[in-house]
Amino acid sequence: QVQLVDSGGGLVQAGGSLSLSCAASGRAFSSYHMGWFRQAPGKEREFVAAITSSGSFTSYADSVKGRFTISRDNAKNTGHLQMNSLKPEDTAVYYCALRGRTGLRGEYDYWGQGTQVTVSS
Repeated sequence: QVQLVDSGGGLVQAGGSLSLSCAASGRAFSSYHMGWFRQAPGKEREFVAAITSSGSFTSYADSVKGRFTISRDNAKNTGHLQMNSLKPEDTAVYYCALRGRTGLRGEYDYWGQGTQVTVSS
């Protein structure tokens, strides 16, 4: 079993930056791929970014490519999502998640509680 705690959300003006963190406890964090997802009010949850268990490969949604950077520190059991050039349409609850299967897309096994990101125009 793995427990995830998301943090770092807040209110920021358009064009600003935020850094989200995901702290993991329990079974070996380094054996899981990690992803970030978001859900805006009235919308379905969507994929934002993901990184392989070793950190060697990343994947991004087109909407955040070039603005967001996903990273992880397996020694500290933490993951991060650096968000730059934020836009009002980035407003959502952001969730980190872990996946114990091959590939970065598809169903994820463990989820954080979410952290609210609000971008004002």
